Amino acid sequence: MDTSRRTVLAAAAATGLLAATAGSSYASGSRKPVKDLFGTLPDGTEVYRWTLENGGTRLRVLSYGGIVQSLEIPDRRGRYANVTLGFDHLDDYLSATAFFGALIGRYGNRVGGGRFTLDGTAYRLSVNDGPNSLHGGAKGFDKRVWDVEPFTGPSGVGLVLRYVSADGEMGYPGTLRVKVTYTLTAGGDWRIDYAATTDRATVVNLTNHAYYNLAGEGSGDILGHELRLAASRYTPTDATLIPTGELAKVAGTPFDFRHPKPIGEDIRVAHEQLVTAKGYDHNWVLDKGVTDRPEHAATLRDPGSGRTMRIATTEPGVQFYSGNFLDGTLSGPSGRTYRQSDGLCLETQHFPDSPNRPAFPSTVLRPGETYRSATVHRFSAG
Repeated sequence: MDTSRRTVLAAAAATGLLAATAGSSYASGSRKPVKDLFGTLPDGTEVYRWTLENGGTRLRVLSYGGIVQSLEIPDRRGRYANVTLGFDHLDDYLSATAFFGALIGRYGNRVGGGRFTLDGTAYRLSVNDGPNSLHGGAKGFDKRVWDVEPFTGPSGVGLVLRYVSADGEMGYPGTLRVKVTYTLTAGGDWRIDYAATTDRATVVNLTNHAYYNLAGEGSGDILGHELRLAASRYTPTDATLIPTGELAKVAGTPFDFRHPKPIGEDIRVAHEQLVTAKGYDHNWVLDKGVTDRPEHAATLRDPGSGRTMRIATTEPGVQFYSGNFLDGTLSGPSGRTYRQSDGLCLETQHFPDSPNRPAFPSTVLRPGETYRSATVHRFSAG
């Protein structure tokens, strides 16, 4: 655990904030995962919520969609807040289309025209975003009930989530067996490990779609958050937010986050790409590329609370989405409505539309291979 986090946890324990928020487990370490009934689907399937605590972090996860319902971390004064957007009730997750906190698959982000060709065979996908397929289609992994198994061990406390996606589901070929592991480490890091195998050649791109507001859920917009992205290039898009194929330099553009800057600094610049997307909704090409182990991708900081989140990943890209389409029709546990830029996403991923872009890093998975990806979120405050 880093020094700033130890200091924050000590301050919280001294003021009694830890006990008031989550009991002594925040200060003393981990506790076994706790399971409770969250709701029931219309077909009678029960949906459960699991609560994980370790290293001063609390994470709540649903079996429906592998959704992260809440993520609680302290500020510089040891005060805890939930820093992700979401809902208190299952019905809201069933009706909303914002993908709050969900596991995304088979293909995170967009596939242009809802189609691709693999090994000479053309595949038509579920189209749910204008002419395109978004986040796996109309009923992607975010709308499936996952099998969940808790664990406590040397790596921390966590959950193993499993789902079998049938051949042809949402138009994708092959029976895909997916395993996703959420771990809270002793240092309070939240790690996600993805794995998948297939019995036919297919494409896979898994991610998580948490919306972050480090000032706290329902606290207002994220335009004052400072963001750094370890990327010298990004992928410009067409009018439907499909990459053109260009890997454009960020230098001299509003897309330059190589050094920390407030998100709101350039978001209203009259740049064609920002106008088309109504803000940031683009893939940044990480300078590190694909790596065997998670390496630094992004740092997000809220100056007001001092909360900082550092993201490391094995993936070659990260989609920064500034919450452009939050329009005030949804509200969270705070009772406040979610408006434009009240949360942001940093989705570690392969690039959008890679199945149709041979020059992009491949997302093809074949029988006998194992898809693997890992992303680590590290929290501090100061």
